[in-house]
Amino acid sequence: MDIASLTPERREYILKEIKEKGSIKVKDISKRFNVSEVTIRKDLKLLEKKKVLLRVRGGAISLKYNNIEDIEKDDSISEKQQKNHKEKQAIGKKAASLISENDTIIFDSGTTTIEVAKNLQKFQNLSVITNALNIAIVLNKYKKFPVIIPGGHLREKSMSLVGPRAELFLKNFYCDKLFLGVDSFSIERGVSTLDLEEASMNQTMISASKEVIAVFDSSKLNRNSFAFIVPTSKITTIVTDSNIPSEMKAELEHMGIQVIIA
Repeated sequence: MDIASLTPERREYILKEIKEKGSIKVKDISKRFNVSEVTIRKDLKLLEKKKVLLRVRGGAISLKYNNIEDIEKDDSISEKQQKNHKEKQAIGKKAASLISENDTIIFDSGTTTIEVAKNLQKFQNLSVITNALNIAIVLNKYKKFPVIIPGGHLREKSMSLVGPRAELFLKNFYCDKLFLGVDSFSIERGVSTLDLEEASMNQTMISASKEVIAVFDSSKLNRNSFAFIVPTSKITTIVTDSNIPSEMKAELEHMGIQVIIA
């Protein structure tokens, strides 16, 4: 049987694997059908044009919860603030209840992490680090605790400071809690984002923190973005809304991760 005659079977298999596992690797499909990786990449390119998967380096991932435009578009802070705003406010208020007086905290950039920062009125003695300029402005209004900002260069989309200088600065600290913003989350693939520099900065924040508290609304669930940040097992607590599937909540809790519903 020639390669051409196997094409429909191969592409059907790719879609089945994507649906069941969420992702596939070019090399695995190449070995299974005994064809070149170039041939598989052509399959993926065609299927991506049909908007049934998203190509990433070395393979492809599922578009289960959003279409291709949603994943590829890196919205600005102002655009993101308009989405699921009430849920983000509730999540921010609930997440702030996890803070204790005298805590040392890192705030990642994001439209949900800023909602946490808006709920610190009762605290008198915190030490806070953030790489997000808009969050730093919110924190400065309290005028009760120091706000530390790393160096680096400004990423306009997220109003955050990223890059080697910012990461090097963070390596001087070890904090009690990190409030981590999330672009995409799945149990299998963990936390991911659209930007490589943001991902690298987040990894440094995680290394500098005792607890990792991921804050995100349920629209981020079962999504995968280009740049991997951390596996699910590295998260201490998730604060999200009531639309998280009960099966997912149970699975996360079975993994030892605290799940808090706002």
